[in-house]
Amino acid sequence: MSTRRHLTRRLTQLYAGLALYGASSALLVRSGLGLEPWNVLHQGLAERTGLSIGVVLTIVGAALLLIWIPLRQRPGLGTVSNVLVIGMAMDATLALVPDAQGLVVRVTLMVAGIVLNGAATGLYIAARFGPGPRDGLMTGLHQRTGLSIRLVRTAIEFTVVATGFALGGTVGIGTLLYAVSIGPLAQLFLRVFAVPAASGGSTVVATGQPRGAILRP
Repeated sequence: MSTRRHLTRRLTQLYAGLALYGASSALLVRSGLGLEPWNVLHQGLAERTGLSIGVVLTIVGAALLLIWIPLRQRPGLGTVSNVLVIGMAMDATLALVPDAQGLVVRVTLMVAGIVLNGAATGLYIAARFGPGPRDGLMTGLHQRTGLSIRLVRTAIEFTVVATGFALGGTVGIGTLLYAVSIGPLAQLFLRVFAVPAASGGSTVVATGQPRGAILRP
């Protein structure tokens, strides 16, 4: 694969993955059966502030980048794009998709949202343009504290879910199913969307480990 085609594919995967991530998260919102951990917090803050969940997601992402400074994390193109694209895609999808009526429709939206979220994660991470702001928080705390990634991730996600639920965010069966399935789904789609090496070598320096992080909105 030529260098130009290689870079084009990576950029396409980056932005397709981010847009699909926002859309899949919107489907989980419309299902009403539970959200991803960080979106429980975003929804709770949206309920309290009157802002859209997409706008809250963007503001929280930008705030987390400020925390990266003392954690000595370096953002990439994917990191900045994450902050800007996912919230817009989420709000756009929410404007198009009405609230679900009936259990069958709600379950369908929940399952579709989780599977598409896994596909979006694979697309984004395989593009190798840097971690999302929430993943950078996790890896930064791991490096600064010496605690395991598993422990840091669990502590962060427990905190955001508990805080979001207290603020009015939706926790349900979808939250549980997401937690147990997103890892296997992401690994599956990482293999599906793996980008072959460029024959001439890419001129863009990628950051982050594509198999070592899971995208958080």
